[in-house]
Amino acid sequence: MGGHCAAKADSIKILVCCVLFALLFAVPCFSDNPYRFFTWKVSYGDIDPLGVKQQGILINGQFPGPQIDAITNDNLIIHVFNNLTEPFLISWNGIQQRRNSWQDGVYGTACPIPPGRNFTYVLQVKDQIGSFFYFPSLAFHKAAGAFGSIRIFSRPRIPVPFPSPTYDFTILAGDWFKANHSSLKAILDSGKNLPFPDGILINGRGRNANTFTVEKGKTYRFRISNVGLTQSINVRFEGHKMKLVEVEGSHTVQNCYSSLDVHLGQSYSVLVTADQPIRDYFIAVSSRFTSTVLTTTAVLHYRGSSTRVRGLPPPGPTVQIDYSLNQARSIRRNLTASGPRPNPQGSYHYGMINTSRTIRLANSAAIINGKQRFAVNSVSFVPADTPLKIADYFKIPGVFSLGSIPDKPSFGSEHLQTSVMAADYRHYVEIVFENNETSVQSWHIDGYAFFVVGMDGGRWSSASRKGYNLRDAVARSTVQVYPKSWTAIYMTLDNVGMWNVRSENWARQYLGQQFYLRVYSPANSWRDEYPIPINALLCGRASGRRTRPL
Repeated sequence: MGGHCAAKADSIKILVCCVLFALLFAVPCFSDNPYRFFTWKVSYGDIDPLGVKQQGILINGQFPGPQIDAITNDNLIIHVFNNLTEPFLISWNGIQQRRNSWQDGVYGTACPIPPGRNFTYVLQVKDQIGSFFYFPSLAFHKAAGAFGSIRIFSRPRIPVPFPSPTYDFTILAGDWFKANHSSLKAILDSGKNLPFPDGILINGRGRNANTFTVEKGKTYRFRISNVGLTQSINVRFEGHKMKLVEVEGSHTVQNCYSSLDVHLGQSYSVLVTADQPIRDYFIAVSSRFTSTVLTTTAVLHYRGSSTRVRGLPPPGPTVQIDYSLNQARSIRRNLTASGPRPNPQGSYHYGMINTSRTIRLANSAAIINGKQRFAVNSVSFVPADTPLKIADYFKIPGVFSLGSIPDKPSFGSEHLQTSVMAADYRHYVEIVFENNETSVQSWHIDGYAFFVVGMDGGRWSSASRKGYNLRDAVARSTVQVYPKSWTAIYMTLDNVGMWNVRSENWARQYLGQQFYLRVYSPANSWRDEYPIPINALLCGRASGRRTRPL
């Protein structure tokens, strides 16, 4: 009887906490969806990942930042204290923020956290599983750190299509510069592009500074994310195969690869079995599609090994496009596996739905007013003086205008604009990314996972649809577009909000290769979108206003 009373008291406490959070932050509360609390203190600190001391941005003194572990539908309460001397924002790459673009952490949806102030993010990993990461989205802070891994695990009752690995490792890899983020930002602000990076990091460290210990005969999961600034990377495990099992929340057909391309902003999960003789092996990460190849290594250490890594790390592909394109086409969705819900992933027949609109997006480089800029459909994005979502909520005129970016390339002269594209809730759209340049592009859409139905060289046309994969395309939030090529996706506009569509090349994003997609519902209902949070920071033309009554 006493146990029953204690359980009842605990339930009452949970419900009270839920009601308080629901009232304060307008997040729906269910007692079976746990809350996970984090307190992060963001500060400057000295780091020297490439042997040169530079100013980094640390979270709780860590570089990279703390890892977030959650289970499907968990509510994350993240208290962020900004101890920097400049405003700060954190975004959550691949977290869909269902009905809640307020928490997306990009300048188009939220005011930055001022120096010496704090802000509490309240978000739910609604109906998601998989591998993601967070990063600082403002200014050029991403070049200083403050990024970290997000792992969302399936609920215990929902089967995963592979045996539980012995351990779950994280690899955050990407290109890095020895210069401070403020110096890199100054280069971009002066009208120039960034130089070639100085190296590649694995989990914030240089060559052979990370060791992953395994036991012979056992299988391990490695979650690999490209958190770099400008370069695609290739990953190899010396003497071992990688079995691909998940891509940004989608379980995949379990193909094996000896090397894996990971483009900017992308995340993959692979299984690696320690099936080789007991010794140490290289884990190699190198830049892709570059004339000068940057390579760094970590160590795959077999427990009991007394033999260190020897010789050179295994070579990987360098500038070959066809190799990468064929590999990308081989990544398919596992139609027999469960997703975050118990129904099979393949039960959603995306290829049998008629699209209502085709949006074609072409990237380009240009000199505007004597400075290097990058554009989408000839529009180079410039931030407004007020976050777009906040201006939209308060109906503040003159901040942005819908239709300020066309939904197909004009191939006219590039120009500066705060570009926002209008879209209607629940429409089903085809988006074609067209890359007429000679470098690989990487595109991300906040708030969504989309189906990658096709990619090929040359120019896209309506005839290209004949080659679409309409059965088992992988669903993800970041996709690459090869040089002189196109990539097509299908996407259901089922998430109301103001969503950032951007290049994951951070120099190109900073210099204008992005825009916002305003997915609108006229219902003005919590069913479609949560109201502005009580604790939302207000800035720009919204300064002095109030969010809403409790």
